[in-house]
Amino acid sequence: MLRNLTGKIFLILILLVFGAGAFSYAFADFSSTSFTLENPINIIEGGQSSSTSFQYFSSTGQLTSGQSTSTSFSKNTGFLYYPTATSPALSATAGNSQVTLDWTAAVGTLANITSYEVGISATSGGTYTYTSVGNVLSDTRTGLTNGITYFFKVRSYAGGLLLSESAEVSATPVAPVTPPSGGGGGGGSGSFPAEIILSGRAYPLSRVSVLKDGQLAVTTIAGPDSNFTVSLGNLSTGDYTFSVYGEDKAGRRSSPFIFQVYITRGVATNVGGIFISPTIAVDKKEVKRGENIVIFGQSASVSDIVISVNSEQEIFKNAKSDASGAYLLNFDTSVLELGGHSAKSKALKGGEISDFGNPALFAVGSKTLPAQSILLGKCDLNEDGRCNLVDFSIAAYWYKRPLAGGIIPKEVKYLNGDGRIDLVDFSIMAFYWTG
Repeated sequence: MLRNLTGKIFLILILLVFGAGAFSYAFADFSSTSFTLENPINIIEGGQSSSTSFQYFSSTGQLTSGQSTSTSFSKNTGFLYYPTATSPALSATAGNSQVTLDWTAAVGTLANITSYEVGISATSGGTYTYTSVGNVLSDTRTGLTNGITYFFKVRSYAGGLLLSESAEVSATPVAPVTPPSGGGGGGGSGSFPAEIILSGRAYPLSRVSVLKDGQLAVTTIAGPDSNFTVSLGNLSTGDYTFSVYGEDKAGRRSSPFIFQVYITRGVATNVGGIFISPTIAVDKKEVKRGENIVIFGQSASVSDIVISVNSEQEIFKNAKSDASGAYLLNFDTSVLELGGHSAKSKALKGGEISDFGNPALFAVGSKTLPAQSILLGKCDLNEDGRCNLVDFSIAAYWYKRPLAGGIIPKEVKYLNGDGRIDLVDFSIMAFYWTG
């Protein structure tokens, strides 16, 4: 009976697999003196491995992710263990019948970047024609038509394997600007200041700051979709170093996104694909081994989060940010050895990948100690280490009133910092509420 049922199930599986036109092929069993591989299936793009000390009766694919170990072998499966790279931020500066492109270096994980390709298209989101430019961070596309807008992307490769792609940027080649001649007996010269336009992803409704050569130049607020665009004008011709960082709803700053670009007078330079790394924090500065530690932070809305926990062997975990950009992971510390550890995270959204952000530090030991309360950073208007009705009453008194006296610096430190008390401030208080 069981044999008959097994035969029927096997027949059904054959019909399902081969009737659906699956592109996999069965081969004969093979073995050695120390292992046997039964019912092998060769799948396109598959690899080969060997050992002298294991027996393997399983299947490996990208549908599941994790690590299996024994005393004599280990295997890594799933997309977390495939090579990836950060997406380059790409700048495009128009010239006479040409566009100069500069991009940030892609940072590979489990791979080293060996080359880049530059793509050009006549339409936004259209078909791109790619050209390999080698392992460089700049390129100039010549022979273009002045007055026509072109669109560009950059791809990163590791030994022929495509790992990442930049966001699309555009530029319109222009003829040289001729300064107006002076009249009478004196000469004249025109002033043609340059402009740079920065765009990318941060956190929903977060403050984004731009530093020019180490000095704060401009701030903006990202939209609910995490996207931001900000421009700087009246720039002189020359090289500049820009740093862009975000600030999450708890006041934690991201690691800075730093890049250099040459600005040309009278020309607007577009820089796209800036992807601010997630912030990260933990709820314990020391955790008893075997207990959970909560790893959390903020990133772009509805994005995939990869969390790396530094241990004797690096451990990767997945999380997902919600519409507000918040993400959270309960991590079981029983897999960690005693001692100091760190956690860091990066985000993936829309085919773009951020770099890892600043790490959060913690220790695994024989006792559990909570992290220093972040509530002291926000909401705590009476500075008692809590967020409750006392703080709410203080804020309610100043609701829609002109601020004066001691509440002014406290509003900056503990609330939204925009010089008034409104619903945004009460939303902050609700988030940090302790009762």
